[in-house]
Amino acid sequence: MSKQQKCIDGENVESTLDKLRIIANYQFGKGVGEKLFPENIEVQHSPRTGRIRFINLNNERLATLRPTDGLLSLSIKAGKFMAENTPFAKCFVTIQNDVSKFIAKGGDVFAVHVVKVDEEIRVKDEVIVKDELGNVLAVGHAVLSSSEITAFKTGVAVKVRHGVKKS
Repeated sequence: MSKQQKCIDGENVESTLDKLRIIANYQFGKGVGEKLFPENIEVQHSPRTGRIRFINLNNERLATLRPTDGLLSLSIKAGKFMAENTPFAKCFVTIQNDVSKFIAKGGDVFAVHVVKVDEEIRVKDEVIVKDELGNVLAVGHAVLSSSEITAFKTGVAVKVRHGVKKS
């Protein structure tokens, strides 16, 4: 999209891109927005409300802007990109390798299996689940805060939305 092209909600593309980058920086840490959302992203708006809904790159979904809280839900593609390019992001949960195949298939992460968690994670935060080797397994949202995840040995820590393996 060219910078002169107008979006449905009346804002120009540059301010839409800036808005998405600001949200990503707030949600995942300073500098993430610029890396996650390059100049050539494609923004889809809701046909009913005209608000930003989907963010795509090369016809693949990167993220969805949630209408309930105005924050981003990540795709597996975005999770992998962030793991490779933004290791400073504050959204990673590392789990034991022996349960990685279940998480990759979309299973929820239990607190007992968590090896490492970023200290900034709060309840309902968007998180990226990795194995001990650094491979991205899934994306989802935290059910517990980082301090609760490390303290508890039972219960679901991360509700997985998408695993890397579909079946």
